[in-house]
Amino acid sequence: MENGSESKPSVMVTNDDGIDAPGLRSLVRVLVSSNLFNVLVCAPDSEKSAVSHCVSWQHPLSVKKVDISGATAFAVSGTPADCTSIGLSKVLFPFVPDLVVSGINKGSNCGYHIVYSGTVAGAREAFFNGVPSVSLSYEWVAGKSKDDDFVLAAEACMPIITAISTEIKNNTYPQNCFLNIDVPADVANCKGYRLTKQGKTIFKMGWRQVVSEAQGGRMLSTMTMDSSASKEASVEESTLSTEQEHRIFKREVRGSQMDEGDNDYSFLRQGYITVTPLGALSPPPMDGVEFFEGWLPGVH
Repeated sequence: MENGSESKPSVMVTNDDGIDAPGLRSLVRVLVSSNLFNVLVCAPDSEKSAVSHCVSWQHPLSVKKVDISGATAFAVSGTPADCTSIGLSKVLFPFVPDLVVSGINKGSNCGYHIVYSGTVAGAREAFFNGVPSVSLSYEWVAGKSKDDDFVLAAEACMPIITAISTEIKNNTYPQNCFLNIDVPADVANCKGYRLTKQGKTIFKMGWRQVVSEAQGGRMLSTMTMDSSASKEASVEESTLSTEQEHRIFKREVRGSQMDEGDNDYSFLRQGYITVTPLGALSPPPMDGVEFFEGWLPGVH
């Protein structure tokens, strides 16, 4: 393993909730305390939830060394994909990490939400660069979940991380996919690991006019609302005329599409730690391809 002078395999941690997020700090603490890995951190300097695979193109990145016990850590002004990219480039660390772990995200990332997820993008960017990677998310339930649950989630995923490390050392780890892992809210009583596939679950979003940027509650990275945040009434027409040039709108949840059956969200709700292999390609259903095979020749 290419990890400099260290005899331990190297793991680089990133996320989308920011370098100070409890999920990342808990994961790093568990990795360090295991004494099995050389732990590196390269994460956004602020929250970058739901930015998908956005990358910084026109502006340079600012990087700052951060003190995290037991790890070599940097905070980056960019997105999760930026953090992974620069972390693998050898400009911050003198070697390419053996494994990238992105998370632990505050909220699950299943179904179509995988497309929006900055957490998953942090792992996907490593996959693009030929480095094994995993994205980790915890099914946060507002009013019930606690920051200490992130430690339990990290500990529950450690067997997977160490098993991947062994496969990497033996040159037997597959190069054609990466893993997306979701940990159920009641992690202490989870039913074990379950290999799943990405489903079609998604929360339907809408827009609501508000009087200020602070109104309307906080959107979690799972596209759901934080129920602990304030929720004020919608703006009436008499308050803000639709003819005004400057109006403010915030997203809100309008409904959901829950995909039942053999998929990631369904098994997560049953209490399993779901392990979903992902790739970078998105092949369409065959019936869609067949439609366009007959349709395109008739386009003039």
